Amino acid sequence: MKFSDARAVVTGGASGLGRAVAARVVASGGQVVMLDLQDAAGLAAAAELGERAAFLKCDVTRESEVNAAMAAAGQRLNGINLLVNCAGVIGAGRMLGKEGPMAGDFFTKVVHINLIGTFLCDKAAAAIMQKNPAGEDGERGLIIHTSSVAAFEGQIGQVAYAATKAAVAGMTLPIARELARFGIRCVALAPGIFQTAMLEQIPTEIQASLGKQVPFPQRLGTPGEFAQLVQNVFELTMLNGETIRLDGAIRMAPQ
Repeated sequence: MKFSDARAVVTGGASGLGRAVAARVVASGGQVVMLDLQDAAGLAAAAELGERAAFLKCDVTRESEVNAAMAAAGQRLNGINLLVNCAGVIGAGRMLGKEGPMAGDFFTKVVHINLIGTFLCDKAAAAIMQKNPAGEDGERGLIIHTSSVAAFEGQIGQVAYAATKAAVAGMTLPIARELARFGIRCVALAPGIFQTAMLEQIPTEIQASLGKQVPFPQRLGTPGEFAQLVQNVFELTMLNGETIRLDGAIRMAPQ
């Protein structure tokens, strides 16, 4: 598939990695619908990207909202051939913190957003993708999960986040195998330390320190580099069922 032909849905598309993916789709000549809870940011992003972009407010933890948003996106795009799941939360917190054990509801909330939200979007998009005309090799679409290096080297305070990112990576191969008969691929991307809105809230000297932990290049990753990898995966059909680290060779320390 050529990226100029992308009919993409990007969750968490109002900012960060998702926003960069949406921008790259449009810049390449494709179309995108961004799903997010951030109304103002989402509408502003769609206006900035132009007529080939649209925004729909959607809570990925609510199945009815996901189904309705995906159906609306499919109608606008005349089908969906790319889903990029970027919606998620950090969910930082220790299992045994200063104020006592982590609340079960907190852990559950992170699971609902990062894991169940991804699954709900996957199945809703796949139901639409399977109706696409088959292209070369019988391909009909691509689903991308956003995992994290925390899936493999979760740090202290990342118990909830790491669990969800490991699970997102873990369900990639079974989904790829199941959807192979429809010509739908599934790939997970596992970024390292990236320059996103959440990271920009910390002092610049700490950001620089984090960048120096990366073996090479010694800097933070950029959302544009994540978006570039999305395009590479979209255009290279043999990539399927895999989790790809995008991390400058970093291996996270315990804390």
